[in-house]
This record gives sequence, C-alpha cells and structure tokens, in this order.
Amino acid sequence: MPEQPADGPAPVPPARVGVLGGGRMGAGIAQSFAAAGSEVLVVESGEEEARAALDRIGASLRRAEERGKLAGAADEVLGRISAAGSPDALPRDACLVVEAVPEDAGLKARVLAAAERAVGAETVLATNTSSLPVTEIASALGSPGRFVGMHFFNPVPASALVEIVLAPGTSDATREAVLGWTRALGKKDVVVRDSPGFASSRLGVALGLEAIRMVEEGVAGPEAIDDAMSLGYRHPMGPLRLTDLVGLDVRLAIAEHLHATLGERFAPPRLLREKVARGELGRKSGQGFHTWT
Repeated sequence: MPEQPADGPAPVPPARVGVLGGGRMGAGIAQSFAAAGSEVLVVESGEEEARAALDRIGASLRRAEERGKLAGAADEVLGRISAAGSPDALPRDACLVVEAVPEDAGLKARVLAAAERAVGAETVLATNTSSLPVTEIASALGSPGRFVGMHFFNPVPASALVEIVLAPGTSDATREAVLGWTRALGKKDVVVRDSPGFASSRLGVALGLEAIRMVEEGVAGPEAIDDAMSLGYRHPMGPLRLTDLVGLDVRLAIAEHLHATLGERFAPPRLLREKVARGELGRKSGQGFHTWT
C-alpha cells in the first residue's frame, strides 16, 4: 500500500459503489470495495444473472475467510453487497460506478451511458478496460470530466495494483478521488495517459505473445518457458500461466487491438488463434497452455 503522510488522514473508501457486470472481474471489484467498508450494488443484465453474481461473490468471500485472507466475517462483508438486473437501480448518491463488462467498446459505452442517466452529477464513472481507448468510451458520456480508467487486475482481491488511465478530459478532481479510493483498498496505483494497451497490457501482452511464438516454434514447452521467467526473473508467474489466468480469448482480443493500433509486433500468433477456436481458453475452460483442474 502506498505510504501516507504521517500527519495526513487515512484514505477513505467511497460510501456507495456501483459495479456494472458481475463476472469474475466485477465480482472481485465488488468484493474488494465491500471488504473495505463500501456499500456495493452489482448490476447485471437481468435478475437471474444478478442472483448468480451474488452467489459467486458469496462463495469467493467464504473461501477467503477459510484461508484467513479476509478481515472480518464473510457474511458481514456480503451484507454490504446487493445486486440488481438494471442500471436504473443504481443509487443517485453513488460515489463511484465501475464498469466491468466484456471487452467491447460499444457495450462498455452503452452501459456507462445508462449508468450516467441513473446517478447524480457528482458520481465518478470508471471503466475497467485492460486495453480499449478510454477517450473513445468517454465520448458516449455527457460529462467526460468525471470519467476515468480504473484497470484492476485478476484476481482483484489479491492483486496489489490498479492502473489509473487518464483521458484528456478527465478532471483533476476525478483523478484525486480515484487515487484516494484505490489507496483505501490497500492497493498501489500507477497513473498513465490513455494510449493503446496503457502500460501494463502493452508490456504484458508483448511478453505473452513472444512466449506463445516460442511454443509454436518448438523452442521449449509452456512449463519450461514459465519457469524461466518465474525463477530466472522472479515474475510471480510465467507469461503462459498468466495468459491462462487472463483467458486466451481476452488475450487475443487485446492483441488484435494492439496489432491494429501499434503494428505487426503485436500480431497474434497462429497458435493463439487456434487454441481460442478450439475453446481452449485457459483456466475458465480447464485447458489453455496448461491443464487446470
């Protein structure tokens, strides 16, 4: 956690938070804010999906409690989380709404525009995109000054980092608010300007794509390549295991975007396309570059 000035106040989490999307990333974001003390509403695409998201978060909280990774009781944290099937349910006095739907710029813009109509003028809106242009998504909003990128990392509760992505129109007040909230979660912030892949995805994808090309060329197997980076360079996990964790389909979508914007060095390898076509998406499907049980 970033150090705070000795005589300064401790950062305070936002009182009320909305999370658009209750999948793996959205559930992790909701859990993190609720564990810090925020009241959280998760918005899904319908009531059945909303109930499923709440069940998913509850199961994650109970696992964290069993492993001693949760400050407080799981039921207590879960009591601060609710779910709804429409953005219309967002409280007007929400401090922050974070979008965490799939990596589709049009979809993100639509759900954020719906959220903007539901909340008050002071609510900060954020996207959790890992690579899409924040400036482009901001163009769908009536008040782009209160919009920012908050790129969380998977798994959110255990990750130490949030990448703060500033669009040209992001106000100083919005920037300072999200920095304070990030620190209230006990996470480190890095601030970058809006550019293809930001800092983290651009570097992470470059390493991951080269590792995939090495497998494709028969240089070494996935386990050996991952061990080379985790043991030799002290990476927490190798690039292929990380690709499995992120999802090969997600990695492919990011690579295609970077290929289109930054050129041939980000061209997706044939092996990556083939695995995605076969449904070998990584941990979520049970098979990627490694086998998951």
